[in-house]
Amino acid sequence: MRASDAEREAAVEQLRVASVEGRLTLGELTERTEAAYLAVTRAELAVVTSDLPQAGHAPVPAPAGHPEGRKRRWFVAVMGDSKRRGKWRIERGIGAVAVMGDVVLDLRDAEVRGNVVDIAATAVMGDVKIIVPDGVDVDLEGVAIMGDKKVRVIEAPPGTNVPVVRVKAFALMGDVKVIGDSHEPVKKSWAAWREQWHELRGELKELRGDFRGGLRELPDDPRDRPRRHGDHWRGH
Repeated sequence: MRASDAEREAAVEQLRVASVEGRLTLGELTERTEAAYLAVTRAELAVVTSDLPQAGHAPVPAPAGHPEGRKRRWFVAVMGDSKRRGKWRIERGIGAVAVMGDVVLDLRDAEVRGNVVDIAATAVMGDVKIIVPDGVDVDLEGVAIMGDKKVRVIEAPPGTNVPVVRVKAFALMGDVKVIGDSHEPVKKSWAAWREQWHELRGELKELRGDFRGGLRELPDDPRDRPRRHGDHWRGH
């Protein structure tokens, strides 16, 4: 049976709650959200959320309080490097400062306890690079003096409820860049839900081919669609 728009939005909300609870990384949340919006049938939606608790069955924990004066978690590089990759948790805003050095923040495997990641980035004769999964919504603002601030991310279509990465940048003879998954590839494990999704989409393609002569094809995999929307590089 075909899925409705309301059912897709309900699945996306279930994914968001799972992310807040620490069950999904930002990369997993983005990928599954995209798959939910692409789902044609209820069976496809069920696959996307099959290993997660049903909505309303598990309470969302309240955000932990933070001491005054520690509203951001800071990464600072002065004539050196500061890098954060792999598994880590983002529970509050992030600050990145590079002075004649480099700061690299890879958000793909981070657990994000909210729908917005807030980053204040300063680059003075240095570079701040923020790596995100393609499919997030990137909001980059700020000032660049004899430097650059750029977004090179394949973003989701307008109107979709996807995670937001908000960056306020100041660059003086330096660069602040937000780079998407396709430009910083990482090996992903072939999760069970992806395999089931692939099988379902293949079966659905065969059925549509039988009924419509194969004139109209469906995307094979949720990761294929963004590349058809173009690659956005925004310089500010």
